[in-house]
Amino acid sequence: MSLYATLEEAIDAAREEFLEQNTEVVDNDETPSVSQFNLQKYIMQDGDIMWEAEFGANEGEETEGLSFLSGEAAQAIFDEDFDKQELLEEWQDENTLYEWDEGEYQLQPPLDTEEGAAAAEEWDDEDPYPGRDDE
Repeated sequence: MSLYATLEEAIDAAREEFLEQNTEVVDNDETPSVSQFNLQKYIMQDGDIMWEAEFGANEGEETEGLSFLSGEAAQAIFDEDFDKQELLEEWQDENTLYEWDEGEYQLQPPLDTEEGAAAAEEWDDEDPYPGRDDE
């Protein structure tokens, strides 16, 4: 799993990885065909926002990220024909994963421990939509 500080970095890395995995298409000078775009947003323990993105040639492929867009919309992201702000607005906050322990993520921090309650309180004190204005 590779996480990136900005959405653009995550998309660029996903594009490069897709091209590397599909070298036969690139070698034949064909336009790469993307049918799925997966995206995941993470809030780290220190409050940093990180992104993970992935492109797929076939819809329904098993991936770590959340299936976000498919078909022509996924191809538009791959072709860099998208508005970043619109993409951020489409992200549903309930799908954001929060880091609880190193390498462990949950949709919400656990509240059954003193540490979990403290972490949840810290996250609640922050902007309810972190990253929307500054990304």
